[in-house]
Amino acid sequence: MSDPSPKYLISLELRNLLVQKLSTLEKDNVSLQKSLKEQQNQTTAQTEDLFLELLEVADALEALLYYLENNPHQSPEFTASLPNSISAVNRKFLGILRKRQVLPIELQAGTEPDFNLCRVIDQEERTDIPDQTITKIVRRGFYWGEKVLRPAEVITAKSNHGHEEKDNE
Repeated sequence: MSDPSPKYLISLELRNLLVQKLSTLEKDNVSLQKSLKEQQNQTTAQTEDLFLELLEVADALEALLYYLENNPHQSPEFTASLPNSISAVNRKFLGILRKRQVLPIELQAGTEPDFNLCRVIDQEERTDIPDQTITKIVRRGFYWGEKVLRPAEVITAKSNHGHEEKDNE
């Protein structure tokens, strides 16, 4: 009876080369697994730091809301300081974003929009400024590093010259 599984003969040189390559692959595998574990630990630590910082912002907002709910008749001094308090919380939040390279897109009203950085959500008829001039920034946009994470939302001017010409005809 013949043996159903074929037998292959390889040279000693080829065998040694295969053993060496297998050993190298095993070492690379262990190294990659160690590197992956380190990256996972680093990502977990960064995520934990982010959550702790966001909880500080939530705590500040919660304290402000608690005060407002439990003091329905605020003093004029408190009412006057409220914008500063909210602004401090906003600065803290923007600082958290800045640490992670999330930065606001700087646009100015009165300039033409850069459509790579903003999205026109509405137009308003204006005769005092050129067409397509930004009249209002409705929502700030943000970069994440070099990438536009969220484009700004703007309102631009629209002249009614085209309508006047049609009306005169």
